[in-house]
Amino acid sequence: MATPKEFEERYKRGDLPWDSGRHDSNLKEMIQDYSIRPCPVLELGAGTCTDAIWLAQQGFNVTAIDVSPTAVEMAREKVSEAGLNIDVMRADILSDELPDGPFTLIFDRGCFHTMEQAEDKSRLVRIIHDHLEHDGYWFSIIGSADGPKREHGPPRMSLLDIATLVEPQFEFLQIKAIEMDTNLSDPPRGWACLMRKRG
Repeated sequence: MATPKEFEERYKRGDLPWDSGRHDSNLKEMIQDYSIRPCPVLELGAGTCTDAIWLAQQGFNVTAIDVSPTAVEMAREKVSEAGLNIDVMRADILSDELPDGPFTLIFDRGCFHTMEQAEDKSRLVRIIHDHLEHDGYWFSIIGSADGPKREHGPPRMSLLDIATLVEPQFEFLQIKAIEMDTNLSDPPRGWACLMRKRG
């Protein structure tokens, strides 16, 4: 798992294979397929806010956080250039206080799978649960353990690992095997998981 310091160094170097400069196609499909109307959204690990900007352009009220100060600076510049109102904050999801909410949708594109320890993943699940409104949605793009091992790419999780951590507090509405949107010539495999908060 990359540490906050390592993420910051990668943003400074511009070593960002996950940042294609295009909004995530899986996010767009999910919004369309489930007819999710504009609502309060929190994006975790938002990077340079490519997806947050797309969501705001669709009418969503977006709050975006990232652990990297450089990413946040880049994101604020992009948001300003786009003429949008997005609250972009630097925060460590596990150790800093998050924006209040509640949110109707929380989106993370690779944040959940970067937690190395199961207890950290479980804590993140609880944090997401606590910041969602009743019946709120969590949409997570997660690296898949299927297929051959890769030298580069996102952390990998099996569906069993995901379900074990998530199901006590969320129900699955969609689990889709995908190719992740990246700058890599051989895109890594992933899961697009839409979950709804249990009461």
